[in-house]
Amino acid sequence: MGLLGWLFDAQVTIAGHPILWREIIGNLFGLASAIGGMRRQIWAWPVGITANVLLFTVFLGGVFSTPQAVDLYGQAGRQVFFIVVSVYGWVQWRRTRQASGGEGPAVIPRWAGRTGWIQIGTVAVVGTVVFAYIFRALDSYGPWADAWIFTGSLLATYGMARGWTEFWLIWIAVDAVGVPLLLRAGYYPSAVLYLVYAVVVAYGFTVWLRAQRAERPSIDPAAESSPAAVG
Repeated sequence: MGLLGWLFDAQVTIAGHPILWREIIGNLFGLASAIGGMRRQIWAWPVGITANVLLFTVFLGGVFSTPQAVDLYGQAGRQVFFIVVSVYGWVQWRRTRQASGGEGPAVIPRWAGRTGWIQIGTVAVVGTVVFAYIFRALDSYGPWADAWIFTGSLLATYGMARGWTEFWLIWIAVDAVGVPLLLRAGYYPSAVLYLVYAVVVAYGFTVWLRAQRAERPSIDPAAESSPAAVG
């Protein structure tokens, strides 16, 4: 209980603002997960789940008595869905790795294609509108921005699980909205880490794009039917 109690309550003051250590630690785990995803390492998924559990308690500021005392229901709720989608991605990547005898990449990057973008666009619009009304009814801070962050994050995580190179671009759109929202709400470590994410994401897009061009022609036709490669 000593370590758990410290992790839950410990704070550090930066520039006069009290900040929870679990917000800092959770975001660092999230950053590590993003780097692992860029390198297509399976450990990225469990590390990301750890971040999700920590950040869930951070963004329900009014419930868990954080210094901000601001509830971001979209930010908190997406952590729950992240865990669900991350389990899916974890299983998919493990299957792909096992199918290659444990030596091949966990996923082969590829474009989502027209069908994939229709799915992405539809979910992005409908999801943002629906969740904005839900979050506004719950009195969430910045409901429209929070709704897009929620929806876009789920799309990006799902895209990563499927091996869609575009998921990095979705993350950039999420970061562009997330940084101003988190700054206004007083979640400064998360806002700073969002900026760092943006740099990692931009680089990750180039890494996956190069891998897609280099590896796609060498894929065995049988691999096209694997779970992670289905369009």
